[in-house]
Amino acid sequence: MPGIEGKVVAVTGASSGIGEATAVLLAEHGAKLVLGARREERLAALAHRLGDAAYLAVDVRRRADVADLVALARKRFDRLDVLVSNAGVMPISPLDDLRVDEWDAMVDVNLKGVLHGIAAALPVFRDQGGGHFVNVASTAGLRVSPAMAVYAGTKFAVRAVSEGLRQEAGDRLRVTIISPGMTRTNFADTMTNPAVRAELAESRDRMAMPPDAVARAIAYAVEQPADIDVGEVVVRPTAQA
Repeated sequence: MPGIEGKVVAVTGASSGIGEATAVLLAEHGAKLVLGARREERLAALAHRLGDAAYLAVDVRRRADVADLVALARKRFDRLDVLVSNAGVMPISPLDDLRVDEWDAMVDVNLKGVLHGIAAALPVFRDQGGGHFVNVASTAGLRVSPAMAVYAGTKFAVRAVSEGLRQEAGDRLRVTIISPGMTRTNFADTMTNPAVRAELAESRDRMAMPPDAVARAIAYAVEQPADIDVGEVVVRPTAQA
């Protein structure tokens, strides 16, 4: 993947799962990584593994944190080529549960976190004359299922915002939506409805794909020439309906 070598890539939600797998794969192909997540000790360990990565404790719900991550990329590497907005939470439950705090968390992390990334990186990309947004959505942004109304709503919104950004971006910026299906991560840990958590954990253990499958999709989009925009990649296990 020669198109990745030397690119400065910031990744949110980088301490585990898809974000960690993406950081590892891109680093293997010569990218310069700037890692953000809430768990600083895991970030430090990952940065040590990758050798030359920068990292910062980031809560994407806070606009200033995401701005600081972009600023760190510019301070450390003089530019930012790609922002992978991957941070997400999935405390799904039936609407009748009225878990409003969890609804708020999904909106704040999954949607507003992406918007905070756009607010931080778009002026930088305009100033540089180029850049690439990679926004991680979900197959839940293509199809709504019971207990997933709010989560799906945030992912539909990520896809809508990303498509609007693409249309406004012009010929110097790229925007890619990555929509993963069931992935082997710790997403079930955030669910407080026991029945839903057990059901999703069983499905994950039975058919989920590894995070590096999603990382490869992200790498494919990143490696393309500057005048080629991969609009959306949907990647899921063959066993997923």
